[in-house]
Amino acid sequence: MRVMVVDDHPMWREGVARDLAEAGYEIVATTGEGRQALRIAAAVRPELVVLDLQLPDLPGVEVARGLGASEHPPRVLVLSASGEQDDVLEAVKAGASGYLVKSASREEFLDAVKRTADGDAVFTPGLAGLVLGEYRRLAARPATTPEDDGPRLTDRETEVLRLVAKGLSYRQIAERLVLSHRTVQNHVQNTLSKLQLHNRVELVRYAIEKGLADLDG
Repeated sequence: MRVMVVDDHPMWREGVARDLAEAGYEIVATTGEGRQALRIAAAVRPELVVLDLQLPDLPGVEVARGLGASEHPPRVLVLSASGEQDDVLEAVKAGASGYLVKSASREEFLDAVKRTADGDAVFTPGLAGLVLGEYRRLAARPATTPEDDGPRLTDRETEVLRLVAKGLSYRQIAERLVLSHRTVQNHVQNTLSKLQLHNRVELVRYAIEKGLADLDG
């Protein structure tokens, strides 16, 4: 996995890059400026970008948006000192795959990187509830099933979709529903195909925009 680290604090940036390298990731670039990050990313084509929101020349959300619009868009994991709901929401809307606060432990960070690399939508515990709740409030109208204005999903596909939206991995979903890992994958792939989406991150956005994520379920 080719990774780029974008953070304007040199010691923090170097520490993150070192932790990732020790965990076996290939660090293809590090930078402390947003515009430079976009230029470098176009040249080195990272598969994952660890991105701070507070950059001196360009807001991190704009960097995330620019990365998402590139010819080879990487997955983006925001690593920020801010846990404010507005910051999290804007990052997700800009295309971030995950959001982790800098108070997370090294183990939590590396786990978030691995899950982001695997295609999961990853949030610091507690932030997922804020984001999903806000999306529900922003929804034009409440929805209880994805069939309201889209293709019809089976009850099992809807159940799996809700758990994906809560940030559970395939393995966790399989354990909760007493299914095989492959069966869960098949349900997700069928749902992606029906909704004409491309990955789990888009699936999460679909679910939360439609108010399908039940955090208490």
